[in-house]
Amino acid sequence: MATCYRHPSRETGVSCSNCGRPICPDCMTPTPVGMRCPECARQRTKVKTMRSISGSQGFAATQVLIAINVLIFLAEGTSVYTFASGAGPSSWPLNHGFLAAPFVGPLHQYYRLLTSGFLHLDFLHIGSNMLVLYFVGRMLEPAIGRVRFVAIYFVSLFAGSLGALLLSPDSATVGASGAIFGLMGAAFVELRARGINPWEAGIGGLIVINIVFSLSISGISIGGHIGGLIGGALTAMIWQLADRQRRPLLVGLAGCLALAAGVIIASIIFANTYLPPAGPHYSL
Repeated sequence: MATCYRHPSRETGVSCSNCGRPICPDCMTPTPVGMRCPECARQRTKVKTMRSISGSQGFAATQVLIAINVLIFLAEGTSVYTFASGAGPSSWPLNHGFLAAPFVGPLHQYYRLLTSGFLHLDFLHIGSNMLVLYFVGRMLEPAIGRVRFVAIYFVSLFAGSLGALLLSPDSATVGASGAIFGLMGAAFVELRARGINPWEAGIGGLIVINIVFSLSISGISIGGHIGGLIGGALTAMIWQLADRQRRPLLVGLAGCLALAAGVIIASIIFANTYLPPAGPHYSL
């Protein structure tokens, strides 16, 4: 029989659940994961957070996306330079870029599926979106790489457009929140895949808070948020499937492009078959 590593004269049939060394009753420390030796019992379990999965890469793509959104916001004109949504017809980019089914369908302005994701209504709108994008991007992008991060962002953007069309086809919708929700969904999936609890890491709570916020305040596109969230999670799963099968990066990218194409086609089909109620022409 083995003897205690600290008391060689004492035989024991118990080993430390962490290091495996035999320990006698005097050396046993009960823990939620079994008996530990004195040394292992003093070791604190490292708390895993979103930062735990971050690699050595930077988050340049996140910074570029933030810069693009801010520059487009500034280009929208002074009517959006307010803390309350006061954008009107004087904003040419908003008036010609927002998302609504009657424009995507009968007028065939399919570009709105993309442009709407880079437009914002006021300082609060863009400020809150860019803050969350910065927080999630600086954690997720270094962990998965620039190409995967950008792919998730744009697939989520298009998925958010589809969700907005399905749930609020007559509403003029703008904002990057669909893409940002997609990044949060991807982070949730990525954390689980790496054995990290998304709720302990904080991303689960962030998603719930934002969904509750979306449901509580009028004028927020819940369809865009849920659509983006689902799109981001599915895109992350595509990348993980490619990794498990040891496929090249281009294979995973092809899967993401296929998903984006499917979402865009679904959006166009819905917009072209949707019959809007009689009412005034849409304008911001």
